[in-house]
Amino acid sequence: MKILASFLAVAFATLVSAQFDTHQWADRSGIVHLFEWRWNDIADECERFLAPRGYAGVQVSPPTENIIVSGRPWWERYQPASYHLNTRSGSEAEFASMVRRCNNVGVRIYVDIVINHMAAISGQGTGGSQVNGLNFPAVPYGANDFNPHCEINNYNDPYQVRNCWLVGLPDLALGTQWVRDRIVDLMNKCIGYGIAGFRVDAVKHMWPGDLEHIYNRLNNLNTDHGFPGGARPFITQEVIDLGGEAISKYEYTHLGTVTEFRYSAEIGRVFHGRDRLAHLSNWGEQWGFLPSHLGLAFVDNHDNQRGHGAGGDNVLTHKTPKNYKIGSAFMLAHPYGIIRVMSSFFFDNGDQGPPQDGNGNLIPPSINADNSCGNGWACEHRWRQIYNMVGFRNAVRGTGINDWWSNGNQQIAFCRGGSGFVAFNLEGYDMNENLQTCLSAGTYCDVISGSKEGGSSLVLQCKSVEMDVPISIFRPKVMMVFWPSM
Repeated sequence: MKILASFLAVAFATLVSAQFDTHQWADRSGIVHLFEWRWNDIADECERFLAPRGYAGVQVSPPTENIIVSGRPWWERYQPASYHLNTRSGSEAEFASMVRRCNNVGVRIYVDIVINHMAAISGQGTGGSQVNGLNFPAVPYGANDFNPHCEINNYNDPYQVRNCWLVGLPDLALGTQWVRDRIVDLMNKCIGYGIAGFRVDAVKHMWPGDLEHIYNRLNNLNTDHGFPGGARPFITQEVIDLGGEAISKYEYTHLGTVTEFRYSAEIGRVFHGRDRLAHLSNWGEQWGFLPSHLGLAFVDNHDNQRGHGAGGDNVLTHKTPKNYKIGSAFMLAHPYGIIRVMSSFFFDNGDQGPPQDGNGNLIPPSINADNSCGNGWACEHRWRQIYNMVGFRNAVRGTGINDWWSNGNQQIAFCRGGSGFVAFNLEGYDMNENLQTCLSAGTYCDVISGSKEGGSSLVLQCKSVEMDVPISIFRPKVMMVFWPSM
């Protein structure tokens, strides 16, 4: 009996530890959240842009059929009507094709999955399924599959937060076998199509023990899509925790990685100029973040860019592009965390849905000659300052931070081993300093201001440097040098 118990403990530890592996290609980094994109457009983007630029993966919007809400707000995607894979983003066949095409070029797919609740509105779903109160015949779920109705009005009561109805959404009874079986079937269906993992929505509102039962029953990843035998799905869990509440992000770290909302709030505060860049010298766990391998780091997400979630007016968004680009560059230059880049659509109010025609069909982004998007899509992942920094992150992979320098206020610079150098200036005046670049003497290029033409040749600002070089940066700007000229 003791031998069996020991074996089970080892097997469980192996299963859980595997859920932290993103399964990304070794020369790639960064997950892009292509928020509300169609499946066919995501597949095209994997092939024409994400793979060539070194992006590692895509977080896709929830693929489960959702209730149709008048006015078609973005949040209808987070109100499931059934577990059929049929949404405005496309059909189940189109979803499967997208996953296959992205995997073929080395871009992994991570599914945003909604398993805490179902739709709060009766009516018809995007795939034609009907919802009537607590009756969801297409799953099927009935009244007995939900926790009794109660409102969440005290976030210092863990029982209330996890058992009551989040903003009126019917709360699934995850402790019951029937509900667990339906959720496991859904997640395993996605795994069968070749996805690499999940972003699990509203995790703070679910008991860790219930999630553990569900995660442990998930299938291994599909080896037909290039995953090794026995590979477990990557798990990242949405837990909004800035401190001061009863439920902690650390309650879920044994199950998988966790979205680090404190990271988003703090990077926004600093790059809005409300704290000194010089204070970033110990950026990481000492700021109250999760350990680097456990934290999903991001500048903003689809919730807090609209004032929901956490971070308030500290959150950087595409609406302040200069600050956003510099903050994103720092995120990508620094080794902390598993990185996610937001890719948004423009909006005038917090409920506004993605670009759509008069019939509610999604309008795909158009691609301009300068790589930017049109048709109402912001496409931050296509901003030169961001995608070139993904290249920087890939080039300095495996190195730490050394030779940190600051002027004590709003100018900083640091090296990533001997592979890269980066400098930031948020002062109201230009930066002119002699700094240690940590690079061997040679010709190097400022990759944030350069770009590739024709898919191969680099068009960059390059110059010959020695170990000690004069650095000039206009205000406000970021410069980094790492790529030897060819």
